[in-house]
Amino acid sequence: MTRIRFHDLRHTHASILISEGVDIVKVAHRLGHANPKITLETYAHLIPNQDNEVADIFHSVLNRSVSKL
Repeated sequence: MTRIRFHDLRHTHASILISEGVDIVKVAHRLGHANPKITLETYAHLIPNQDNEVADIFHSVLNRSVSKL
């Protein structure tokens, strides 16, 4: 039988929140980290990739600017 430690539950809790898009500052606060940098260094790989969304926003703004010319 695999033992589940409190730390494992804490890590799972943080992982789920981050993967669902909860702000890293809010997660850091829940975990009691003095600085969100600690949380970010530990869980950065779980932050959803938003590059496509950012690129789409930029593309939309650029199209609006060009259409006004």
